Amino acid sequence: MNDEQRYEAGMGVRRAVLGDAHVDRSLANRTDVTEEFQNFITRYAWGEIWTRDGLPRHTRSLLTIAMMVALNRSEELALHLRAARNNGVTRDQVKEVLLQTAIYCGVPAANSAFHLADKVFREQDEEVKNP
Repeated sequence: MNDEQRYEAGMGVRRAVLGDAHVDRSLANRTDVTEEFQNFITRYAWGEIWTRDGLPRHTRSLLTIAMMVALNRSEELALHLRAARNNGVTRDQVKEVLLQTAIYCGVPAANSAFHLADKVFREQDEEVKNP
């Protein structure tokens, strides 16, 4: 694929995983400083990695959640906790990943992640009740 094809493929996956509303906000908020970065992550994170056949999106979601806990990246963790359901990840599976991170990343990291997951899941439940 050339860069344009990679961008288009990446944008398709990015929208499928994160949702149109999030992607539209990200694109609308681009600035001269962030525009090239937005293009870069669409081409490479989404167009090169998330489009690969080697792992299903479900697995990629679970791995990404674990890595965001390990790296203490709560903003990205919240994003991927929300997006996981778009990839067929259940809340019980998220819970299992967070329990796993308690052992390998530390209890404080998992504790923060559990609190964040609870908050995200409550917000999602509220959105379903009050669309």
